[in-house]
Amino acid sequence: MNAAPVEVRAFAPGSVGNVGVGFDILGHSIAGIGDVATVRRIDAPAVRIAAIRGTVTDLPLDAQRNTAGMALISLREALDLPFGFELELDKGIPLGSGLGGSAASCVAALVAANALLDAPLAADALYPHALAGEAVASGGRHGDNVGPMLLGGLVLATAERLTRIEVPAAWHAAVVHPHAVLETRQARAALAGDYALGEFVAQSAQLAQVLLGCERGDAALVRAGLNDLLVEPRRAPLIAGFAAVKEAALAAGAMGASISGAGPSVFAWGESRADAERAATAMAAAFAGAGFDSDIHLTPVAGPAAAVIA
Repeated sequence: MNAAPVEVRAFAPGSVGNVGVGFDILGHSIAGIGDVATVRRIDAPAVRIAAIRGTVTDLPLDAQRNTAGMALISLREALDLPFGFELELDKGIPLGSGLGGSAASCVAALVAANALLDAPLAADALYPHALAGEAVASGGRHGDNVGPMLLGGLVLATAERLTRIEVPAAWHAAVVHPHAVLETRQARAALAGDYALGEFVAQSAQLAQVLLGCERGDAALVRAGLNDLLVEPRRAPLIAGFAAVKEAALAAGAMGASISGAGPSVFAWGESRADAERAATAMAAAFAGAGFDSDIHLTPVAGPAAAVIA
């Protein structure tokens, strides 16, 4: 029997949290952008963060105040491990972007640390520890970002369980990130206040149509449902040019468009990569009209999962 390695690197992709109609419970991964974590086993029963590099460097080195550090603390304590972990992060996702940056760090760290265990866990068994890490940044335990990173693709993330939702392989998303920052806590604060029961009923109908449309491969159902009636109206004022960006995506033929995570990134779904590319070009032009340069990410909706890379 081979001994467990002493150092592992893992990559976790970005994500589109909420997917508009599934606030805090639905998300899908984004191909091509993500964070890398290098984790080493150490004799001391502790979690240490040795370095943070990349797009963001001013994150806490105190493990309890860092999403990746807290995720590893949760894993250590749950398994009562006699050893600890030392962690280095290479950030590829900017914070405050709506691309799952805080979640990617903790998922990459967990996947790497899991590979260092004598008996590694299944990916979904890492979920509660990812929630513990994500809560450091967002202030709440929600799995719409960490869930799709762990399993890949479109994932329904409830409090206790992750369920991957089948999506046609041809369906692609355009995710356009304006060069602006919107902190998650600020975006969540915009949701304070009362909601009418009728709003929840209408939003439930939207979510049901999207989920059923995905499973059936029925684009018409997704087009009918992929319009956020509950959260988007309260957050849209925080994103300069949002209305024009969404309108541009729909005019280009997108099945639907909304805010990615807490924003300011905006996503749109297309029935093909070519559809997503047309939407992306139109969305970037609309952001430019609002005075923002932007980055475009094109990804299958059934995107990749986090994985060990070395």
